[in-house]
Amino acid sequence: MTPRLTAFAAGMLVAGAAALPAGAQDDQTLIETTQAAYEEDGRYYTEHDIPTYQVDEDGTVDWPTYSGFRRYHSECHVCHGPDGMGSTYAPPIKDGVMDMTYYDFVAVVAGGQKTDGGGGNSVMPALGTNKNVMCYIDDIYAYLRARGTGDVSRGRPSKKDRPSEAWREAENACMG
Repeated sequence: MTPRLTAFAAGMLVAGAAALPAGAQDDQTLIETTQAAYEEDGRYYTEHDIPTYQVDEDGTVDWPTYSGFRRYHSECHVCHGPDGMGSTYAPPIKDGVMDMTYYDFVAVVAGGQKTDGGGGNSVMPALGTNKNVMCYIDDIYAYLRARGTGDVSRGRPSKKDRPSEAWREAENACMG
């Protein structure tokens, strides 16, 4: 949906490698950071340009995080359970995303993943061609990170910002 993701998906993801953003010491730096450093057109980013979320003191979430809630529940909850809590079919992604970089998250969602263990195989299907996922991958990531930290509780966020015009334009461009 954003130019950052489009460039990433077209380049680094296809190549199978992603360079660390400027200023990041290692992957752990990227994993631990959820604090919004700046806002651009209604989207929040960490100091390393990684999508993140904003929750105001009154509980109002930014629009992309609310969008992530909606997209997660339309595309991901069937396997990963309501609110990212997991199911008998797939692990709790709200916890798993806290141990992944944004780049690893996008790579797994786009390219899929197969794991062996626990007496069986687990397969995350490749969703890289699913516009209902990939056009909103930043939003889904922000929502899951907010769930993982506990900054957003279970259920539909009761208060949300409105989508910015730039967000709407990016959505139309991606989905069109």
